[in-house]
Amino acid sequence: MPKNKEGASKKGMARLFELAGTHKGLVVSSGVLAVLASAASFIPYLAVYFLIRELIGVFPNFAALDAAQVMNYGLLAILGVFCNVVFYFSALALSHIAAYRTLYELKINFIAHITRLPLGFHIVTGSGALRKIMDENIESVEGFIAHQLPNMIAAFSAPVFMIVILFAVDWRYGLATLTGIIIAFVIQALITGGDQQKIRLKEYQRTQEAMSVATVEYIRGIAVVKAFHQTVYSFKRLHDAITDYTKVVIPFTLNSENGMSGYITVTNNIYLFLVPVAIFIATRTTNYAAFAADFLFYLVFVPAIASILMKALYTSIVSMRVAGNVERMDDILQQKVLPVTENPETAGGYDVSFENVSFSYLGKAEDAALDGVSFTAKQGETTAIVGPSGGGKSTIAHLIPRFYDAQKGAVKIGGVDIRNMKISGLMDTVSFVFQDTWIFKQSIMENIRMGRPAAADDDVIAAAKAARCHDFIESLPEGYQTVFGGKGVHLSGGEMQRIAIARALVKNAPILVLDEATAFSDPENEWLIRQALGELMKNRTVIMIAHRLSTVTEAQKILVMDKGRLVEEGTHRELLDRKGRYYGMWNTYSVSLTWGLGKGEVSHA
Repeated sequence: MPKNKEGASKKGMARLFELAGTHKGLVVSSGVLAVLASAASFIPYLAVYFLIRELIGVFPNFAALDAAQVMNYGLLAILGVFCNVVFYFSALALSHIAAYRTLYELKINFIAHITRLPLGFHIVTGSGALRKIMDENIESVEGFIAHQLPNMIAAFSAPVFMIVILFAVDWRYGLATLTGIIIAFVIQALITGGDQQKIRLKEYQRTQEAMSVATVEYIRGIAVVKAFHQTVYSFKRLHDAITDYTKVVIPFTLNSENGMSGYITVTNNIYLFLVPVAIFIATRTTNYAAFAADFLFYLVFVPAIASILMKALYTSIVSMRVAGNVERMDDILQQKVLPVTENPETAGGYDVSFENVSFSYLGKAEDAALDGVSFTAKQGETTAIVGPSGGGKSTIAHLIPRFYDAQKGAVKIGGVDIRNMKISGLMDTVSFVFQDTWIFKQSIMENIRMGRPAAADDDVIAAAKAARCHDFIESLPEGYQTVFGGKGVHLSGGEMQRIAIARALVKNAPILVLDEATAFSDPENEWLIRQALGELMKNRTVIMIAHRLSTVTEAQKILVMDKGRLVEEGTHRELLDRKGRYYGMWNTYSVSLTWGLGKGEVSHA
């Protein structure tokens, strides 16, 4: 995020103008045209003033009226309207070009930034918040540059031309009118300014974002809500988010009510300020024709001031909201990305080693998910990680591809600290198959090809056959070109797991991280997935997160995790012989396999 001269982060209107200035030529040209449009909008009023003077000058002998001069004033008014329209639409055309270019750059930069943030940031922030920033906050910048900025320039240049005209015709009426304008602007400042109102606006945006996150989560879990006949009130997070939003938005709205009423009252009745001045002038003038012409002009002109000031107020309020939206975007852009080394190293092999690794999701030692963990998963071998929930198994899997960085110690591949490797090189080295498989709404062919975008169709099909998913893909309406989620096409959990395995196969990375891919499969799918995994695991360094102990008996090494610590290490037979933590887990697991309804409680070894 850019800094100002004092080194502080730019905020508010300064930040908005900075964003608009990324295409300075277009924005400046748009601003100049907006000023010209504003100036042209006053030409018809001048034409009306000259026409009033002509009419009153010959009253009541209208036969003496100069028809050609009246026609010229009419043409002048039409010319003013025409110039106003041409200049304004030209300003909008240029501002829209600048806005769309800025929007494109902002979205690309924002997406690029969040892809470099640690996975933990996405888990904590939530997709609903990021969606709102992408779809609403950043989009509002486009609206500001395309519409609000030229309108703002026109709205704030209009009073300048207006005051010039007010004082040029008769400074006394001009001074009276200016008094009303100043009062209106003071009220406007009280509405839009003040630290308390800015705090309320931030709270409004915060609660709106929280409600968006909770709504997305609620909709994603709607099947569970309906299955258990729950209401919105049973989903506490959404209910609390809506309640919190209501508590903030009502005071925020009501706080402006009295001020807005006063502002509208003053702007719509500025002509009343003219009455005492007109009485004062009338009692002292001898040229009643000039007095009548001037007073009639002001009575016609002054009501237009209300719309001019309302436009200024509207653009100020909208700009303040957009500035708040940009501030939230900048909060995300200020999040630290994973550091990238300037002198990347290349791994000399594919051993994976943890050297006294400690990690906390909250950054606090007392909440450590891993505490001083050290082990080596040798190249070409399978290393299984078992233990109770919360023991740190998945944390180990997330540290290997740098979804997070260890706070202490080092994770190494081939003797090289992964923090000293290129991110792209690390991603090419490690493949993943997790429990939660994500299939994108695109063709099955492209879903598998995501493992290696340059893969040929034959490579994708070969991977699908090895992953035991070729047959069911061929049975789909359009085979490999079938779009997942389109025209009612859906896949079972086991089928999606095999797609994920095919994706990992086509990637062909030397290190494979498995987070129990068979945990939720039915027996038939589990057998097919095991066959597919057998193909995937050949000649690779495999780190397997296991929940079913039967899947790890053939592993060359088993790591037993408990409360973030490595408590045991060895082969299946070695660990059973020690009769330690793994031995107790194995006995409990063996008993659970024989459990059935009506057989009583499971005994724990």
